[in-house]
Amino acid sequence: MDVSEPASISSGIAQRYATAIFEISRDNNDVSALESGVDDLSAALDDSADLRDLIHSPVYSREAQGKAISALADKMGLPQVLKNSLGLMAEKRRLFVLPQLVAQLRELIATEKGEVTAEVVSAKALTKTQETRLSKVLSAQAGKEVKLNTSVDESLIGGLIVKVGSKMIDTSVKSKLASLQNAMKEVG
Repeated sequence: MDVSEPASISSGIAQRYATAIFEISRDNNDVSALESGVDDLSAALDDSADLRDLIHSPVYSREAQGKAISALADKMGLPQVLKNSLGLMAEKRRLFVLPQLVAQLRELIATEKGEVTAEVVSAKALTKTQETRLSKVLSAQAGKEVKLNTSVDESLIGGLIVKVGSKMIDTSVKSKLASLQNAMKEVG
């Protein structure tokens, strides 16, 4: 049984914290430090099962979460506004929205910089040359600088799935095989 908050509530909480953190950083002309801190925090969330457990587990008290997240923020050298916000989130039992907070902050920073983020899923890891070429093509299409967020899904067999905003381009072999299978079902 899932006892976590519904996604819309989590997203709303994350949006409010992200907006406040971003506006304070922008007012202090410290958006680049915030971006660096958000990237570090995202990497820590991806790499550490213990951190993910800390933010989601009800076993840890508010005080334990607060001390742990504060120590982590100090060790990582996160900007003060982000450190203070994480402490407040721990105090209010809101650390469970940390992944959504990171995503919201990235969106706000990208908008401020005039960037668009493209989600790219490929069958195997893209080389730097391929990433550069894809980024240039997508930048020309979007009219803005495009930052790639790449991941690998071997079940695609080959090709790419690219999502930029509400547009999606699926050139994967998996989707072409599924189309062919559907076409064959219609014939028979």
